[in-house]
This record gives sequence, structure tokens and C-alpha cells, in this order.
Amino acid sequence: VQLQASGGGLVQAGGSLRLSCVASGRDAYRTPMGWFRQAPGKEREFVATISGNGVGKLYADSVKGRFTISRDLVKNTEYLQMNSLKPEDTAVYYCAAGYYGSDSNAVYYWGQGTQVTVSS
Repeated sequence: VQLQASGGGLVQAGGSLRLSCVASGRDAYRTPMGWFRQAPGKEREFVATISGNGVGKLYADSVKGRFTISRDLVKNTEYLQMNSLKPEDTAVYYCAAGYYGSDSNAVYYWGQGTQVTVSS
């Protein structure tokens, strides 16, 4: 599975961004997907994940109520709608696939990161 993420950028605190990640390849159809992030000097951490059929969704406590994960099964694309952004959300966001859960060590496929910067 190949993953192509996009949508990062610079936004003021309280603003919104939407990340996208397109999955392609033989095993891309209905593979579980998710998002992780890594801030400078910190370990990669779980943000959200979505099941292969789009029904199951899990979120990190730090983003619950602000971020929404979704997917388009036809387009093999997942989205992360990020609202009420805070400076502590600043990180490189990575698209993940092949695993439904919060353990970054269990992820099968990683996309390239996309930078999200939230200014105060």
C-alpha cells in the first residue's frame, strides 16, 4: 500500500485544517487507516484511526471533540478534519494504514508526513 498525504499548513490557534491521505496498491481497498503525529523532540503519537468499513473510529483523548476522522471508500481516501486547533497540535502528521488501533509499532504502512503548524 502506498500512501500520499496532503493538506498541512500554517494556521492560527482556533482555526481549522483538513488532511487527506490517498491509499493505492493491491491491498489498499478497505484497509484500516489512521493518523499519527510527531512533534520536535517527542515520540510519534496516535491521533485517530478508522476501520476498514468506516464504522469504527478511535481518537486520542487530546483531540476528542475537535478532530474528526472519516473516509471515502470509493476513493480509498481518509480525511482528518481538525477544528479548534491549538499550538500543541503543531507536529508532522503521518498517514497510516493496515492497522486499526493506537500502537504506532503495529502500523504496516506509513505515508510521508505533512507539517501542521498552529501559531498562537
